[in-house]
Amino acid sequence: MIAALSQLADIKLFTRHKVSESFFDDVDLVVFPGGDGDATTFRGILKPNLPDVRAFMQRGGKYLGICMGAYWADAYYFNLLKNTRCKQYIKQPGADIRSSYGTTAVVGWRGQQHRMYFYDGPTFIGGNFDTVATYANGDPMAIVQGSVGLVGCHLESQINWYAKKYMQPHWHENRHHVLLAQFVADYLLHSRQMPLF
Repeated sequence: MIAALSQLADIKLFTRHKVSESFFDDVDLVVFPGGDGDATTFRGILKPNLPDVRAFMQRGGKYLGICMGAYWADAYYFNLLKNTRCKQYIKQPGADIRSSYGTTAVVGWRGQQHRMYFYDGPTFIGGNFDTVATYANGDPMAIVQGSVGLVGCHLESQINWYAKKYMQPHWHENRHHVLLAQFVADYLLHSRQMPLF
């Protein structure tokens, strides 16, 4: 995430340690990238800061979730979505990927086809939202609902994620970092000049 967004914004990091009371005062967007996790991981990592993140969102803060970070917007976790659920793409009818492993998915992103790094990312079912990108079967891959932006594939992926021989031809040469920055600017911050987050 830092590689994809650091040239466009000032970034503050927080971990499982409690942040200061004023930590989120100058923050516009909280970002949760992908990674391994479930409800236990969610609570373990965020327990000290969960009330602060929720208060930030209630004050009108914005949220970007990628893969596991997108799942965390669901009702079981942050509960940020209105009538929309995050579901495993690999379990959806017509999904072109049927098991959980690192690969690339065919994605239609704002009218152009790409192959994007995928590892058991979500699709989004029900409710009203703007669809920015779709998987090969037409299911939503990237959406915006109010102040929440969610992406199933890993646009923040690095070259070392493509080390396996079958993946090497699909390395995006950081072009997906540009798409991610545009997604944030256009749909979450509504500005080409991205402020602090």
